[in-house]
Amino acid sequence: MAELIRVGMADYKVGKSPATIISYGLGSCVGISLYDPQLKVGGLLHIMLPDSTQARPSDNPAKFADTGLPLMLKDVLALGASKSRLVAKMAGGAQMFAFANATDIMRVGARNAEAAKKMLQKLGIRILAEDTGGTYGRTVSINLENGMYRVKTIDKGEKEI
Repeated sequence: MAELIRVGMADYKVGKSPATIISYGLGSCVGISLYDPQLKVGGLLHIMLPDSTQARPSDNPAKFADTGLPLMLKDVLALGASKSRLVAKMAGGAQMFAFANATDIMRVGARNAEAAKKMLQKLGIRILAEDTGGTYGRTVSINLENGMYRVKTIDKGEKEI
């Protein structure tokens, strides 16, 4: 049986085939995977917030898109991945609660997804697929044997992207 590596909130893990990396219960959070299809190594990051500029110095850098992605990238490259071969997939970023007079600050899910896309673009990593938005939570996993990114939901079923 292949190893199952669990990623908590504001956390990331990296690994190599045949492991699968999984993160449970993403609401407004976004699960971002990086994968090198040639070496079959990758990582999964579970971000909670878009950027660290308002953070306390003691905050975990994996909590934010702008600091978590570079950290995970460094660790995936340390496993031998080539940055030019890396591809990203992401899911999450839901609007879990309805607000009568929602301001932009309350659109955490959408802001997380936008920040992840911007950071991946800045790092020069292309996004192959995404499943973001909506009003429902997701559990995501990446199979490091084949790069399949699985998205499971309570009401919408399961799909691979």
